[in-house]
Amino acid sequence: MKRGHRLNAHLLRKIEGTLFIAPWVVGFLTFVAFPLGYSLYMSFHQVKIGVNKVEYSFIGFQHYREILVANGSLLYEQLLPFLKEAAMMIPIILVFSLIVAILLNAKFPGRTLFRVIFFLPVIFSSGQIVQEFIAQGEGSLSMMETLRIDYYLREYVPAAWAEPIENVLSSFVLVLWYSGVQILIFLAGRQTLPASVYEASRIDGSSPWNTFWKITLPGLVPYIFLNLMYTVVDLFTFPSNPIISMVNTTNYGSSSALAWIYFSIILFFVLLTLLTFSRVDKAFAGKR
Repeated sequence: MKRGHRLNAHLLRKIEGTLFIAPWVVGFLTFVAFPLGYSLYMSFHQVKIGVNKVEYSFIGFQHYREILVANGSLLYEQLLPFLKEAAMMIPIILVFSLIVAILLNAKFPGRTLFRVIFFLPVIFSSGQIVQEFIAQGEGSLSMMETLRIDYYLREYVPAAWAEPIENVLSSFVLVLWYSGVQILIFLAGRQTLPASVYEASRIDGSSPWNTFWKITLPGLVPYIFLNLMYTVVDLFTFPSNPIISMVNTTNYGSSSALAWIYFSIILFFVLLTLLTFSRVDKAFAGKR
């Protein structure tokens, strides 16, 4: 009898767990898995929207060949400059977020207000708002025109890098706007480091600079990785991303193929980030 009760309790826990996770499973299958599978299916077909039905003609890898080979220059001319911009934006965002998080962790009057101010853009900004700011030139630095930085970039920097650097500087304020979540994560990570370690460091006569490199930075390595992952994914959906506009076309087959190519590129960068973190984490393992 007791065993029967144990079996019933075990079965009841399984049912409760299944019911608890069921909404997520249904939502994932409906809104994520099915659209992904459907877009992959369309990428191998020529899709024609008729009055009464949608016609699919299987063409294999033709869309992929057209994007990567026949019209590859169009993709590379748009994608490579954006990747260069992302390569510059990522360290800027991470360093800025880390510095601001450390400052916001200190005790000073109005600290809560400053925390809210730095996080407000995450709440209020949307893709359309950011696009409008970029179109009006509101995200650029005023010193760009005053110091004629754009002229010196075109004059002394190779053309392949001059335009990406100028684009980053022209939307520099908006780049910093996209640091709200990273600041919050770094701030939460900084507060997990025990105060006793910093007190012992001060008693031993360690300077703030040494404390940062010996205690703060090694302790924040997992949060740096988390922010790096978030920033990489976030930048690939940045409103000024030219690939997003290329995906949003009425040629559903070609757009689906381009979306999957773009997804593969994002996946490559995510895997590269994981590999980099594993190496950095091993290097800092003895310091934590």
